Amino acid sequence: MRHQPIEQILAAATLLERPATLSRRERLTRWAELLNREGPRLLQPLKYVEFYAPPERARLRADQSPIEIAFADPVLRDAGLAGDTFGHAQTFFGLPDREAHFLLCDCHWRGRMTGDAAAKRVRAVANPNLLNRLWMAMVAD
Repeated sequence: MRHQPIEQILAAATLLERPATLSRRERLTRWAELLNREGPRLLQPLKYVEFYAPPERARLRADQSPIEIAFADPVLRDAGLAGDTFGHAQTFFGLPDREAHFLLCDCHWRGRMTGDAAAKRVRAVANPNLLNRLWMAMVAD
């Protein structure tokens, strides 16, 4: 081993940047921004989420779903989003069952999930003020 001054080592070193750790609110806000970009385009909610046992529910996915849009984003993937299933979204975004069901299940969308409407709901979860909590309590049950 050869001893060198720290300045010489630092000059020759290649520093790797670690991906920034995003807070829950930052992850949800990023997801809302991505969904908002979809505008009025119809998205695919997940079907019958509440009828699956937890292991099967975690594997639910759909093409053109809000989760697929999130997973297509390199920022969210770099931050740790591992896949486009219900379970991946629930874990990565820190969503309890009730919030995940409210955001993603077809029973709350009546066949008309659009990007901008989904973004509005994700923002409500990201910013849990009293009015948002009351609104979610009314429509999530």
